[in-house]
Amino acid sequence: MFKFIIRRIIQTIPVLIGVSILVFSMMHLVPGDPAQIMAGESAPKEQVENIRERLGLNEPLPVQYFSYIGDAIQGDLGNSMRSGREVTEEIGTRFWVTVELALYSTIVAVFIGLIAGVISATRKYSFADTSLMLIALFGLSMPNFWLGLMLIQWFAIGIDLPSWVPFISDTSWFKPSGWGSFQQVVLPVITLGTGSAAIIARMTRSSMLDVIGQDYIRTARAKGVKERIVIYRHALKNALIPVVTVVGLQFGGLLGGAVLTETVFAVNGMGKLIIDSIMARDFPVVQGTILVVALLFVFVNLLVDIAYRFLNKRIDLD
Repeated sequence: MFKFIIRRIIQTIPVLIGVSILVFSMMHLVPGDPAQIMAGESAPKEQVENIRERLGLNEPLPVQYFSYIGDAIQGDLGNSMRSGREVTEEIGTRFWVTVELALYSTIVAVFIGLIAGVISATRKYSFADTSLMLIALFGLSMPNFWLGLMLIQWFAIGIDLPSWVPFISDTSWFKPSGWGSFQQVVLPVITLGTGSAAIIARMTRSSMLDVIGQDYIRTARAKGVKERIVIYRHALKNALIPVVTVVGLQFGGLLGGAVLTETVFAVNGMGKLIIDSIMARDFPVVQGTILVVALLFVFVNLLVDIAYRFLNKRIDLD
């Protein structure tokens, strides 16, 4: 196990280098001069050149990149071009907001996806199976930003319904923006977790159908083992390995999907920080934030690989 973890940590180094090169190159291909933006459109050329000199933007791109990587290895991601604050400080104030959003969304997605997948697999080709898979297809096809806007309209702003409609004449139950309270958390979590729940449900159904047809499941049933125990103790445990893989990938996808969700719900997380920094051509903040997200994604995949060993003792990670 220890050797496996060390090997995976070493393997993350070229991944992070590749991410840093890609992001660095793309940011410098984006039209617009950050020095001009900082100085203002009407600023004299001398002031703009002074800013470029101070930020090192006059240096060749390879020199800028290696200078950035050298500082990043020491934990220095630079300073924001907008606020002048350290990038690590900018990220630190928003890091846990995005992590909480992705974590809560993953929990909701796993809970809904596993239940829907197990029901569909145990009731193959029934009305429940068809209905759940159609709902999953709808959730998979629906853009997060559109769902977020609809949820805001329905459950935050409210829908004008007749006063005689019981309990739902006022549907403004949640808040449309911010983060912290229960009323602020519910809508972003549902918005972000819907697509992942659909993917997990479909994967769970497929994996469960493969396992249910195995000989040991038929043997357990022939011995008179209760169906509930057969499904949840024997079948589901062995069907979870591909599902866990999908959950790990979905968590990383949720970190990226948080960009749109945080923008729609005005949540001050890393996703919104990336959007604001791209608009302001704030290169250090964009690069630093994406590196942190990539590192977090790699760490989650490491945890997923370790989880295989606990689900199936026959898997040798080393």
